[in-house]
Amino acid sequence: MTDDLAISARGLVKVFNRGTTVRALDGFDLSVRKGTVTGLLGPNGSGKTTAVRILATILAADEGTAEIMGLDVNKNSADVRRTIGLAGQYATVDENLTGRENLRMVGQLTHMTKATAKLKAEELLERFNLLDAGDRTVKTYSGGMRRRLDLAAALVAEPPVLFLDEPTTGLDPQSRNDLWEIIEQLVANGTTVLLTTQYLEEADRLAEDIVVIDKGKVIAKGTPAELKAQLGTTVVEVTFASHEAAISASAVLEEELKKSPMREGAMLELTVENGPKVAADVLRALDAAGYDILGLALREPSLDDVFLSLTGERTKAELAVADAPRKGRRRTTTPEEVAK
Repeated sequence: MTDDLAISARGLVKVFNRGTTVRALDGFDLSVRKGTVTGLLGPNGSGKTTAVRILATILAADEGTAEIMGLDVNKNSADVRRTIGLAGQYATVDENLTGRENLRMVGQLTHMTKATAKLKAEELLERFNLLDAGDRTVKTYSGGMRRRLDLAAALVAEPPVLFLDEPTTGLDPQSRNDLWEIIEQLVANGTTVLLTTQYLEEADRLAEDIVVIDKGKVIAKGTPAELKAQLGTTVVEVTFASHEAAISASAVLEEELKKSPMREGAMLELTVENGPKVAADVLRALDAAGYDILGLALREPSLDDVFLSLTGERTKAELAVADAPRKGRRRTTTPEEVAK
């Protein structure tokens, strides 16, 4: 493990036998540089959470090695646990205690004196904008407040490495944005973050490096810009009146353009280099074949497009907002404008 790496994993294998044999990890490799955010993306069941649990010493790998800040997760598991913080999609704080009591308890569990734990709790309550709610029981907190408290609890011992396993799942947009700002502040102060997420906008904003995992193996890695550049410069979207029309039109476009469109419901997408020219070609081909379209749009590729092209599916979070417009990304074009 080189000095600039905070997390390193090589050839991790984890097999579960639950009636049938499942290889949750199948030769998984990972390198995370100190003081950065690395986004770990993949479909449900791809192995993301298993990888995090092994790195956090919760599970043992069947094969392979992993180190956190130069410490072997198997040979030095106690030291690793003192080096990391872990916050997941489900808050792990005690809802029957107050926010202040939760943080003080975590401090004392990490062998702080009562006085030090008390000071740390006050510091974190203020940092996470929870001072006014510090004496309320956690069961009265909103989802966003619980998630902030959970993250605060993971930071009581000031770990240099933080694992965030889908930390903003289920939060409203404002609460999610608040957590993003906190994560950015942590990284600016030197914390290393491994982030698993179903929100590709989240990975695009926070992560310097992206690793895509599927069926327990890394299938792509790079910066968000590098991964998007591999697809092309423009996404051409064509919307039809029905799923059936989109399915049959897909065969027409594949024959005409020698490129297979991706289909989502009644929409076809093509990622190409020359968007306006291809859009005009698409309109001519569909018109000649007798298809009517409801709309056509040109936009830049997104991480969602990368994810879809690599795994053949969208994340659950992206599917939940598939009908919402992509803010600032799409330029809708009429057929008449393209024809010009």
